Parts: sequence; structure tokens; C-alpha cells
Amino acid sequence: MQTFKAYRTFEQDKVVQSRFVDMTESELDPGDVLVRTKYSTINYKDALSYNGVGRIMRKYPTVAGIDMAGTVEKSNDARWKRGDKVIVTGYDMGVAHDGGYAELARVPADWVVRRPESMTAFDAMTLGTAGFTAALAIYLMEHNGLAPASGPVAVTGATGGVGSVAIEILSKLGYDVVAITGKQKEAEYLKGIGAREVLLRQSLDFSRIKPLDKSTWAGAVDNLGGDMLAWLLSTMQIGGRAAAVGLAADMKLNTSVAPFILRGVHLLGVDSVNCPMELRQTLWNKLAVPWRPDRVHDQVRTIDFEELPEHFDAYIKGMARGRTVVRIGADSHP
Repeated sequence: MQTFKAYRTFEQDKVVQSRFVDMTESELDPGDVLVRTKYSTINYKDALSYNGVGRIMRKYPTVAGIDMAGTVEKSNDARWKRGDKVIVTGYDMGVAHDGGYAELARVPADWVVRRPESMTAFDAMTLGTAGFTAALAIYLMEHNGLAPASGPVAVTGATGGVGSVAIEILSKLGYDVVAITGKQKEAEYLKGIGAREVLLRQSLDFSRIKPLDKSTWAGAVDNLGGDMLAWLLSTMQIGGRAAAVGLAADMKLNTSVAPFILRGVHLLGVDSVNCPMELRQTLWNKLAVPWRPDRVHDQVRTIDFEELPEHFDAYIKGMARGRTVVRIGADSHP
């Protein structure tokens, strides 16, 4: 029986470890659509799962990788046929269902997104889950009334995947973007992808966060949670929109109701995992052309599949910049 290469995560005696294995199609989790993987990517969630740091996975063993782009190999669902170019992100992918770090992935048909005509598999994974999440955050803020004329938009965790894509898309749409980062040396990179100003996290005093502080931000994309999100909420303008995307600093949020009842601030939860399919397809279509972040795209690092384990620590330590694309297919064709 033909085998293929996969990066699978195991738990033994409460110790979580990931390693490359050879698998057969029959070993994959059930699904209607078998996809030959061209590219995957590294997200913060992937880094948390590979050695159990974040207890992300809910089933062992599981092929890791929360996203992938490739071509349909075979399908039991009439919506998909061999040769269709597709993207899969979210749902239980790489968490409770075998994911994208494998040469073959088998998934439910309802999880599959049709890749826009102008978007290659490589293009799709220069964005991946992080880029899709950034797009969803911006969509939700605009759906709730944010416009370029509203005022400045803050982006925290600015050098990460979500942050980088959010900065470029917002800049492309005409927003005044302020990147908030702990990495002074990355200021040039952040301005290069569209930030008007770079604000160092170290310059902010979180020891005395007021219920309401100086009205500053019309919008915010927050990757950190914790004190950063509490401070952002206290400094939102009247009717400001804050999109909560991640918890890289802290899951807890110590705030008051003041921003919500005295300034009408909107705190928007960004759930890219369970995003409805119609909206999911709409956002990928936007990312293909009008929202395509060319500068981030051109600065991605591409690694071969076998290099994958060497790159997780940088994400856990907050040292990664932009996007990392993983070349999994035997060729690099679209």
C-alpha cells in the first residue's frame, strides 16, 4: 500500500511529542474529500501544539497543521471533483482531525473552500489561517461601521502573521495604522508594510489602567489579550471597534464596563475556526485581489517540509516575523 509523509503528534505517558511518520490513506481521519497538499504554513496555534505547550490538540495521535492549500485527489461529494484547487482552514483541522502537515489530507466536504482563480496554493498559504483571521477582523470592524475617516487603527502583535497582514490590508484600504510592538528593531519592517507610526509596547504603562483614558483609537486588532486589550478598550474613541483575535499575552481580561456604556465601544470576537462558509469564501475572494497584501506576500520565508520542527520555537518565543510557508508537495506548481 502506498505511503505518504506526515508530521504527526502523539501523547504517551502524558508527554506530547511530534515526529515525521509514513502513513497510508486508510490511517487518515474520515472525510468526503481527499486533498493532495501543496503548501501549509506555521501559525502560533501550530507552535503551541507540537510539544503540548498549549494543550491545543484534543485527540492523539493527530496530524498537525491547522491549514493547507492543495488539489482535490478524489471526492465522494458532488461539490468537489479531482483537480479542484482548494483551501482548508479552521474547524477541527490539526486539532481533533488530521491536518495539513501531510502530503495527503482527508476532510469533510463542508470544510473545503474553493481557491479563487487568481490565487495559487503558495499565495493562499502566504496568508493561511493568520491572514484569513486578519481579514475577518477587518471585515467585522467595517461591518460595525469602521471607515478610514473614523480615525487611527491600532494593531498589536504587529510583526506576527495576523498583525502583518492586518497592517497591510488596513493601509491598502486607506486607514491610518499604528503598529504596537515590543521589537524596536522591526520598526522599519512595519512601516514598510504600511504602518504610519510604530508605538513601542515598553512605552505603555499597564500598572494603572484607567476605566477610561485618552480617547485615541477608532479601531484595534488585538493579538495579545490581557492588559494590552484592557488598555486598548480604555483608550477607544466613542463607538470604537476592537477586534479580539488572540491571547499571546494572557487569556484573562481585567477591565470595566465603562468603555462599553460610556463610549459605546464594540468588542468584537474574531472566530476564524467556525466562520460561516459563505463569509469564508467571500473573504478568500477579497484576499485574492482587492485585499491582497503584496508586501507581506513578497517577504514570506518558505521552508521545506523536513525543516518544519526547527521553526516552532521562534513562534512560542514571539520572535517570528511575518509568515512562514511550508512546502509540502513534491513540486511547487500552483
